[in-house]
Amino acid sequence: MFPNMPDTFAFTHIILPLLIFVARICDVTLGTLRIIFVSKGYKAMAPLLGFFEVLIWVIVISQLLSSFSSWVCYIAYAGGFAMGNFVGMIIEERIAIGTLLVRITTPKDARGLVNMLSEKGFGATLLEGKGAKGRVNIIQSVVSRKSIKDIQQILDDYDPNLFYSIEDVRSVTKGVFPSARNINSRWKVGK
Repeated sequence: MFPNMPDTFAFTHIILPLLIFVARICDVTLGTLRIIFVSKGYKAMAPLLGFFEVLIWVIVISQLLSSFSSWVCYIAYAGGFAMGNFVGMIIEERIAIGTLLVRITTPKDARGLVNMLSEKGFGATLLEGKGAKGRVNIIQSVVSRKSIKDIQQILDDYDPNLFYSIEDVRSVTKGVFPSARNINSRWKVGK
């Protein structure tokens, strides 16, 4: 990585571990995102991220193996791995890729909730069912991950004690979805 750099204490115990830590954050973040893209079926993005993930890993591991005497490098490697997982999850949460199924079950008349969802641009299907305690209404709505907080707010406003579950959906064709928000709105501080 730095062939002409003298083997000094500062380089071996501060600079190199810091570089390993940062590089490991990058490679594990890419790995976390790659796994998510694979699970969502993004066939072009996953291999591209995998290429850079492994390239960074090879560079880092070669530096780590050439620094056997520096235990600080090993701590930096492990710390970068942990932090990379965290950073990858934060980034994935911010870009919110994918589609979800929200399934709402209530013993109450659910037509008002279906209307609330429709007014906000969400598709909603109302089904009747029988639960453990009798007749229930089941509402199903397929939504983008970007709008899940909006749905949860609508459900909370309707009935704070409402039972609902949220599941990942692999693919969707057609449907009713609210108009897309500005891509920059996901990256604002506090969101």
